[in-house]
Amino acid sequence: MSDAPRHYAVIGAGWAGCAAAVALAAGGHRVSLFEAARTLGGRARRVELDGRTLDNGQHILLGAYRATLALMKQVGVDPATALLRLPLQMRYPLANQAEGMDFVAPRLPAPWHVALALLRAKGLAREDKMALARFSTTARWMGWQLHEDCSVAELLQRFDQTARVIRLMWRPLCIAALNTPPERASAQVFLNVLRDSLGARRAASDMLIPRLDLAALLPDAAAAYLSRRGGLVRPGVAVARLLAGIEAGSWRLEDRQGESLGEFAGVVLATGPEAAAQLLEGLCDTHLLRGLAHEPITTCYLHYGEAVRLPAPFLALLDDPERQAWGQFVFDRGQLGGTAGMLAVVVSAAAQAITDGHVALTSGIARQLAQNFGQPELAAPTWSKVITEKRATFACTPGLQRPDQTGVPAGLALAGDYVAGDYPATLEGAVRAGQAAARGLAA
Repeated sequence: MSDAPRHYAVIGAGWAGCAAAVALAAGGHRVSLFEAARTLGGRARRVELDGRTLDNGQHILLGAYRATLALMKQVGVDPATALLRLPLQMRYPLANQAEGMDFVAPRLPAPWHVALALLRAKGLAREDKMALARFSTTARWMGWQLHEDCSVAELLQRFDQTARVIRLMWRPLCIAALNTPPERASAQVFLNVLRDSLGARRAASDMLIPRLDLAALLPDAAAAYLSRRGGLVRPGVAVARLLAGIEAGSWRLEDRQGESLGEFAGVVLATGPEAAAQLLEGLCDTHLLRGLAHEPITTCYLHYGEAVRLPAPFLALLDDPERQAWGQFVFDRGQLGGTAGMLAVVVSAAAQAITDGHVALTSGIARQLAQNFGQPELAAPTWSKVITEKRATFACTPGLQRPDQTGVPAGLALAGDYVAGDYPATLEGAVRAGQAAARGLAA
């Protein structure tokens, strides 16, 4: 960062925008953070529905998310209390039946934690365990790097993975990490995630589940951090235009009514790619921003009596579209510091699941839970709500060319989980992009 304090603007208070704003403020600069919505957090935020505090989507973080965890600490959020840390696992309700498996990594140094987990895994035949071991060994030998990208489905075929391992392990992991089905998902990006989790120290593969709502997990604390350093946080203010400022490299912002929002030494565009393309129209080439395809994520909340409690804080589910069993993971919010009896069921890559409407989706998931857990009462929740982020992530396809800072005018920087990088559209990817944009702008 440069030594002389300057005034910067950040457009968009999602996790990338919050990361950029905090980085600039930490460098001694004044920051104005603009957010069109009333609630900070972007696609990972708190929502209030029917008197209930929920999230617009259920998230899992990984121990490998070093930038995110460090940022939380920086703004005063303690990850040890804000997140439930669990060892790497893939557990199904019917672990000893044909429909599932039970895989839990012990707290041993890597890679022995995975090796022992394979030996102890229930619901997998010897050939399944050998296939998993072969994948891990071969990927490490390759340095988690492909000469040419391909689909995850093709990669699994090359590594001779069994149909059962693909169904119970690799497919749900791929969809959860990349929000893209294996047939269309980038194998290299998938390997990048595995490299930093399975291929790193044991703690990097831990699964971290929020105990706080997503706004409290970072955005609220980031806003307070900025305020303490003289920054300005402006929710409910939509930036509509970027205009060249008086000084070289400076920029003036206007809202939708044409009112000036101020002139700034630099601007971080931490919006979604469509909004960024609109702001940059006529200033640089925006075809990569406009060319990204998107995938939805749906979270179905179901509330039962307070006595309803799952065997674990979260479990994998075997989805089956033909039976309208769309759920892929279920979370017990009561075990995560939330309302007792509230379950959150996640459907990633949810385009097909939402075509028949919320009522059909909820009914199918409720029946799925009742069958999977052997509890008929789960088929009849007392309250339910479906929340869909239709453009939750970009479709992470093989060889995808993602936008970067090339051609972006001086004094401007892109930030978002879609910006070119190793990771798919994750919170960690957003935080890294925001911090990189701040460094580049203030350098």
